[in-house]
Amino acid sequence: MKRIPGFLLVFYLLGTSALLAQKTNEAYQLHISRTTSPVVLDGAVDEPAWQAAEVATDFWMVLPMDTSRAQVRTDVRMTYDDQNIYMSAVCYHGSVSGPYIVESLRRDWNFGRNDNFIMFMDTFDDQTNGFTFGTNAAGAQWDGLLYEGGKANLSWDNKWTSVVRNYADRYVLELAIPFKTIRYKRGITRWGINFGRQDLKTTEKSSWTPIPRQFPTASLAYTGVLVWDQAPPQPGPNISIIPYALTGLTRDYQNRVPNKGRFDAGLDAKVAITSSLNLDLTVNPDFSQVDVDQQVTNLDRFELFFPERRQFFLENGDQFTNFGYATIRPFFSRRIGLGGVPIRFGARLSGKLNKDWRIGLMDMQTGRVDATGLPAQNFAVMALQRRVFARSNVGFLFVNKESLNYEPVPDKPIYSRYNRNLGVEYNLASANNLWTGKALYIKSFSPSVADPLQLGVTTQSANAVYAANLQYNSRQWLIGGQFEAIGRNYTAEAGYVPRRGYQRGTGVLGYTFFPTGSQVLSHGPTLQSTYFFDPAGRQSDNENYLSYLLTFRSRSTFLTWFATDYVRLLQPFDPTNSGREKLATGSEHHWQAWGTQFTSKPQSVFTYGFTSRYGGYYANGTRLNLTADLGYRFQPYVSLAASASYNDIRLGAPWGRTTFWLVGPRFDVTMTNTLYLTTFVQYNEQQKNMNVNARIQWRYKPASDFFLVFTDNYLPNSSQIGMDVPGLFTVRNRALVLKWTYWWNI
Repeated sequence: MKRIPGFLLVFYLLGTSALLAQKTNEAYQLHISRTTSPVVLDGAVDEPAWQAAEVATDFWMVLPMDTSRAQVRTDVRMTYDDQNIYMSAVCYHGSVSGPYIVESLRRDWNFGRNDNFIMFMDTFDDQTNGFTFGTNAAGAQWDGLLYEGGKANLSWDNKWTSVVRNYADRYVLELAIPFKTIRYKRGITRWGINFGRQDLKTTEKSSWTPIPRQFPTASLAYTGVLVWDQAPPQPGPNISIIPYALTGLTRDYQNRVPNKGRFDAGLDAKVAITSSLNLDLTVNPDFSQVDVDQQVTNLDRFELFFPERRQFFLENGDQFTNFGYATIRPFFSRRIGLGGVPIRFGARLSGKLNKDWRIGLMDMQTGRVDATGLPAQNFAVMALQRRVFARSNVGFLFVNKESLNYEPVPDKPIYSRYNRNLGVEYNLASANNLWTGKALYIKSFSPSVADPLQLGVTTQSANAVYAANLQYNSRQWLIGGQFEAIGRNYTAEAGYVPRRGYQRGTGVLGYTFFPTGSQVLSHGPTLQSTYFFDPAGRQSDNENYLSYLLTFRSRSTFLTWFATDYVRLLQPFDPTNSGREKLATGSEHHWQAWGTQFTSKPQSVFTYGFTSRYGGYYANGTRLNLTADLGYRFQPYVSLAASASYNDIRLGAPWGRTTFWLVGPRFDVTMTNTLYLTTFVQYNEQQKNMNVNARIQWRYKPASDFFLVFTDNYLPNSSQIGMDVPGLFTVRNRALVLKWTYWWNI
């Protein structure tokens, strides 16, 4: 623990000069003025409002190289009235002939596989949080929340409109974003702004402001300035009511439960306390329309992570769920209301108090589940964040999970009466984005560890987490290190912490070469080494990983790697994760492995990729893993995709040879950019399950939808066909749901 202050000193010494620097692209300014004439969204920019607007043009190339102006021309204009911000983008075709390239008309498309235009707005000009809106060349919409300086959460969905029209030499986008849709501070006349364009035919990605190629165009550190002629208008009363109604049928064939009808109704509400502070309310929410999780073959010793997709938890969700690291999350919203646990109601107040302070308060109430003895529970979370220097911040988080009126039930699982986490972190982000890092401390409190009335008094000392990392990422160098320690008694029942009772050190070193006059755009090695130690200070795990990545001008990539692993098991483990015999605690395992990964160029209507892994495994065994991904599109209406993974594990007795297939075809049919059909089939041999999920979505008005969702689960590994006895593709359970939502602005 004595090393941490020294690490923080390195933070300060290496970061201070950049932290206090002026905004990198301050010179790039676009002036926006109130329009005096109507704007009609029709894909033509001939209205007087557009002719009078200032033009942002002469973009910079980001890829293939970041040292020259873009060759493909883009012209952008912005204006506004009392209700909306308007933007138009004229995207001229480049020197390569042919139609535009898109995957489909599906919303929130894959960035790398679509010709597109995207706008990035930093409405507080804090270079940390913002909004993103855009479309692909066929008019399919993209929207999301920007957090941590340039990461995008595309699960966020809100109310705005857009139109795209295609011409022989260009496509034109017009969009209108209501002031009620976004958050901004009263009186601020400078926003961060940037525009990104991707043209796959020429393999060019460009940006209005210059951005180093190692960073995404969403990087808020490199935005320009949107200068308002006067403070943006206040949206007035901003209350949205979003009711839903749902009906459906379910049947459990495996347990011989007959058809059960279902009817539910609920309500969400959004209330703008100020233009930058929002209150979200929900009563009896339902998330049946949310995309199913993509299954994976699980050969890990610890719990896997699946991202949050439910709308209610997303806006300003980074302040809650991104506190900590990927494997140290004191709060993880998927702990609330999944697995048949009903959410009764919830509330969240979140947003900006001013340019420097953010706040988040959340309270969720779940109902009891008699079948498992689970009591009603309350989840309360408080987050506070203070900006320091140019882009860094200090954050505080308090999480309280409490069982209400709980008395243990005989022959049922035992649940804790409460669990609390209190943490503080410092997030480093230099003005030029080259230096990033974090320092973190969290402490947990549970009945067996602390007095609930005295949060500072503990009976044991191993209920804390401390961690820090620092990374330097320039055009050619990647250098980083991380140290973390989690006490054996640390608990985060409302969080995601798959492993406890260890210390870990990680170092990474990478270098990138940029050849000239070659089909190879860049190439270079990366070396990463990770060591784990148990509470007694003895090494328990080690992995050394050396990779070499080649990126071609066509945007295809090829990676090869070699790794050495050492594991000393701290608890019994089944190396096949299929409910069979387990390796003993304390047993030691060494192996070496190598692998490859290839992704084809995205310009083709047929895309493909593969990965391979071969080498040693636990108990002197071997493991072969092969995966393949295929895609074909009949643009812009149909996108077909299929993925397959095969594992062949060979061990001594009693396991012998074990093989697992995981297959997942997906079909997207987009009749228009408001009517979608998606069918996702997943066959998981390890879990002995096949799942079919089909969903029709009709967006009949902005942010208002009809959903028809059909789900089937099958037993795939038997030989007899039938409905009453297990057999090949025997139905395990089935559900059909019809759901209606409506977004009503008051």
